[in-house]
Amino acid sequence: MGKIISFVNQKGGVGKTTTCVNLSAFIAASGKKTLLVDMDPQGNASSGLGVEKGNNLKTIYSVLDGECPIKEAISKTMVKNLSILPATVDLAGAEIELVAVNNREKVLKESLAEVKDEFDFIMIDCPPSLGLLTINALSASDTVLIPIQCEFYALEGLSQLMNTVKLVKKHLNPELEIEGVIMTMKDNRSNLVQQVSEQIKQYFGKKVFETTIPRNIRLAEAPSHGVPVYLYDSKCSGALAYRAMAEEFLNKNKRRA
Repeated sequence: MGKIISFVNQKGGVGKTTTCVNLSAFIAASGKKTLLVDMDPQGNASSGLGVEKGNNLKTIYSVLDGECPIKEAISKTMVKNLSILPATVDLAGAEIELVAVNNREKVLKESLAEVKDEFDFIMIDCPPSLGLLTINALSASDTVLIPIQCEFYALEGLSQLMNTVKLVKKHLNPELEIEGVIMTMKDNRSNLVQQVSEQIKQYFGKKVFETTIPRNIRLAEAPSHGVPVYLYDSKCSGALAYRAMAEEFLNKNKRRA
């Protein structure tokens, strides 16, 4: 049975989608069957994996509104073992439409139940907000992975995020746990970055991954070519960091199994 992990941070620009795409790609490349679910109406994870957003594209929105079965909306990517359930801007409308639906917080969970056994990991890229789409993702997930940028404002809003996770755990998904925290866009030359890193470690303790993700131009360029950094430049510092992150992630999950 697949493990479902939501990548969440309501603060934009923290490397959430970059982390979801590249970690998923390296985990898939290691031989694990992986599904990336794009729950962000911006659809950046879909673009980053080369999805052509034509009129006939079946998306997560098509699934949530009952237009098509989830299996029809899932497609393969150029990375072996990695599939995607894409998103387009249409998904923004789902947030409003779900308000009128019975059991609206668990629509995604019910859909993913149909394919959960077909994958080792299901990674959900959440929007940078704590609205109904993110609540659906958290309700469907086993764990939450939080990318945090190593900068002065990093801890702002974290208490709100943790409170949302706590409420979802209490009322909707008692099994929900924190998978871990990933520090992104790290510049080791800065004293401030070191101070923020220590604050994050004090806040989350052993939940913080040892591997950190550096600022890297090649990492930033890869999405514009519609490929993960794994296929764009496998030897750049960003690719090496995400490869190490995938290994650490898989080792942690092996120990927990």
